[in-house]
Amino acid sequence: MNTSEKIVSNINRLHESLQEEVLDFTYFLMQKLEKSELKSFSQAQESSMEKLWGNDEDEVWNDVPVR
Repeated sequence: MNTSEKIVSNINRLHESLQEEVLDFTYFLMQKLEKSELKSFSQAQESSMEKLWGNDEDEVWNDVPVR
């Protein structure tokens, strides 16, 4: 039995209200993963753009407020 099957088997043994809690927790984990992926993407973008952003001609943009 693989992990997914074990999870389903255990969840099926829970009361409906507890199954809803498990569902909520899975939503939380998916949001956490999405945030992590976005952070990784942002860091990758910053490193790839560093040569363009980190030059004397663009110093004036360093003081622009960020929303």
